[in-house]
Amino acid sequence: MPKPLKLGAQAVAVAGLAGLFALLIWKITHRPRPVKVGAAAPAFDLQRLDGNGRLALASWNGHVRVVNFWATWCGPCKSESPALQRLWEQYRTRGVVFIGVDSTDVASDARRFVRKHGLTYPMVRDRDGSVGNLYDLTGVPETFVVDRHGRLVEHFAGPIDLRDNDRAFKRAVDRALQS
Repeated sequence: MPKPLKLGAQAVAVAGLAGLFALLIWKITHRPRPVKVGAAAPAFDLQRLDGNGRLALASWNGHVRVVNFWATWCGPCKSESPALQRLWEQYRTRGVVFIGVDSTDVASDARRFVRKHGLTYPMVRDRDGSVGNLYDLTGVPETFVVDRHGRLVEHFAGPIDLRDNDRAFKRAVDRALQS
């Protein structure tokens, strides 16, 4: 390979690496701030999974909200579904609203998942994962308990169907109800 061509290729490679490094630095410095207990829950306004309009988190101000991020391909999401439905049935008469947020799935797959698991609480679709980014998700399932004033009371990374997690969840919802 002629020397000028070799130097040009090396310059392109170095420029490419510098660009990737700059992108990495930008990504690290522009990450959303992690949602912390006590902070305001990030607002969202998403298309309902059933296609009947939109649902905004703020439309339920004055109510305790349980926001559960899930996906159809997620094994733990499948196993926690019965527990969430049971908890929804238990708490909805006390003014607690459950909101399922389907994360980056195909809508038809998500609707099939909801039917198969008999989920009756409101479901929305985070098509591109942007709301999950606002909540700084590390995976699915993740559940957030939001009090009547829009403040985050608790964050659960992982499924709610474990006995210890279930008790902690109930304590968090009860704390939110007392706010």
